[in-house]
Amino acid sequence: MPTRQLHLGAFMRPVSIHTGAWRYPGAWPDANFSFPKIKRLIQTLERGKFDAFFMADHLALLNMPVEALKRSHTVTSFDPLTLLPALAAVTERIGLIATASTTYNDPYHVARKFASLDHISEGRAGWNLVTTANPDAAMNFGHDAHMAHGERYKRAREFFDVVTGLWDSWADDAVIRDVESGIFFDPDRLHVLNHKGPELSVRGPLNIARPVQGWPVIVQAGSSEAGRQIAAETAEAIFAAPGTLADGQTFYADVKGRMAALGRDPELLKILPGCFVVVGDTVAEARAKRAHLDSLVHYDSAIASLSISLGVDASRFDPDGPLPPIPETEQSKSGRERAIRLAEREGLTVRQLAQRLGGYAGLSMVGTPESIADEMEQWLEGRGSDGFNIMFPHLPTGLDEFVDKVVPELQRRGLFRRDYEGRTLRDHLGLPRPKNQFFD
Repeated sequence: MPTRQLHLGAFMRPVSIHTGAWRYPGAWPDANFSFPKIKRLIQTLERGKFDAFFMADHLALLNMPVEALKRSHTVTSFDPLTLLPALAAVTERIGLIATASTTYNDPYHVARKFASLDHISEGRAGWNLVTTANPDAAMNFGHDAHMAHGERYKRAREFFDVVTGLWDSWADDAVIRDVESGIFFDPDRLHVLNHKGPELSVRGPLNIARPVQGWPVIVQAGSSEAGRQIAAETAEAIFAAPGTLADGQTFYADVKGRMAALGRDPELLKILPGCFVVVGDTVAEARAKRAHLDSLVHYDSAIASLSISLGVDASRFDPDGPLPPIPETEQSKSGRERAIRLAEREGLTVRQLAQRLGGYAGLSMVGTPESIADEMEQWLEGRGSDGFNIMFPHLPTGLDEFVDKVVPELQRRGLFRRDYEGRTLRDHLGLPRPKNQFFD
């Protein structure tokens, strides 16, 4: 019996990340804005005993030309913190993780919304703390330019302290509801934050009781130097993006090593790389499915995706030449680095790199349930990950195939739970309930 088990999240946007997914035969083209379809997807994930439904978010249309934008189903979706409370009402155990930007939100709003989601779901909420890479978001929030990368992370670190401080405004026993005396809560068990820092000023207290989990689970998704450091300091799960097992092992050792140096227990952080999975009855069948899916990505969308990753306009490059030197910008540094490394590692032309990125260019497992389980076990035992955030090639069939074929194979090997053992997201991930910094 394996000594460790996988944790599995489902990375949803709220559906597939692959830009050809909506065109695949049998796929649901309207799933992004169909609550009945998303309800069916999350209930299938819960049947498969997934740890969490992880919903990404964007605060602007993707910064690509209209000719490319019009071909992508990933440009639009529901607001996560509107959708997830509705999904909480139609599920019982699966965790509900939403992205919320620290650059274009106020801490009080974020603290209140996630505390509400945690109460509504009875302890299943998680906050994916991001700083926002898309520079176009700035113009939707009254700014002429995107905040510099380093400044975004400075604000994010303080933002985390304020949000968690607000969650700890109330002691767990503050709300007493004593009908006879007429006392609803004990004011001595209420803390006023009075935070005044270099970036933020927030009085508090939060006007909602402490979340069921103490804090919703803290998730982070940055891979840059600043992203790794804030993850080591604050995160309980990381949506990572290594392309190979060797990359995963390096990232895993780096972040968990930083935690140890800070005095945090490395076992209290789950590293979950994004993993695009295509299932077939044979490896050849799975590869044919992937090839057909990739063929549905239009070149205009592909080159636009490359431009986003690099932070520069790639349409002016020679499509059949090598990738030229790429200057650094204030966009995602980790995304730029991954694209450059992929081109170098595989000797790809600009066109080939664009086509790969236009679909999905990150970690992929394409094969049979047995071969996919083999790869996942290798990552787990090799300390490349603690599990994965699964990305499905198309919906609903790609998800159904994973739940009906891969999950039973993982369970047969003792690598994944057969049933939920607890009720909260912290229970699923094996994470303790945080102490209240003001009352415990």
